[in-house]
This record gives sequence, C-alpha cells and structure tokens, in this order.
Amino acid sequence: MTDLDISEVAHRAGVPASTLRFYEEKGLIAPTGRRGLRRQYDPGVLERLALIALGRTAGFSLDEIARMIAPDGQPRIDRQILTDKAAELDRTIRELGVLRDSLRHAAACPAPSHMECPTFRRILKAAVSGVVGVPRKRASGPP
Repeated sequence: MTDLDISEVAHRAGVPASTLRFYEEKGLIAPTGRRGLRRQYDPGVLERLALIALGRTAGFSLDEIARMIAPDGQPRIDRQILTDKAAELDRTIRELGVLRDSLRHAAACPAPSHMECPTFRRILKAAVSGVVGVPRKRASGPP
C-alpha cells in the first residue's frame, strides 16, 4: 500500500491534521516524507493512532503513551503499567459510583432542606474527608 496524505490519515483516524502535527512534535508518529508541502505517512500510522486513542481513553498521558511505542512504531507496553492503570480505573469507578448515588439521594431527598438530612450530612462529611471525590484530570496538552 502506498503512503497516505496527511488529510487522508486525518480523515481515516477521525482527528484533525493539527493533532497529527502535534503527535509528530511529541514523537508519537513520524511522516515518511512529503509530496509537495503535504506530509505523507505509512499506512501503519493508523494502527499507531488507534493505540494512541485507546491509551488516551484509558487515561494515559501522551508522555506515557510515547514510552509505550518503540522507535519502530511497534507497541512496547509494560504489563505492570496496564495493571496499575486498571486498578486506578477501578478506584475511579468506585468513587464515581458513590458520587452518582450521592447525587441521586440529594435529588430525591424528602428532607425539607438538604442540611436537615442525616444522609446528606454524611455525604458532606465524606466529601470533606476525601472519601467522596471527583476524579483528577491529567494535563497533557491537546487531543
């Protein structure tokens, strides 16, 4: 298969060309050359972009993802990192479940005021102690 133009890669991967250029700057992908002013990519870049998308969805930063891709573009994934991320996701799911249940209780609470509701007050106490929290977002730049 012949190389793909940047616009074709962007279209097939469902990302803007600016994302491809950003990933290139981060060392996640590399063009094979240029045709005129337009970057050309090996068709294998689509699998690499799928790996990047999967990693982003799982909550990995772009720097973490970059360490999971060997210079030849093949995955080089430490299984312990995957296990640790799965455990982190389990914690986040539990926290979100508690948060969801707390919101549902607050929405349906029959007390005249939320501050008069013993359950709501326990929720507030848990939130202050950090038991009920909002998952942290990672900062790692665009896409």
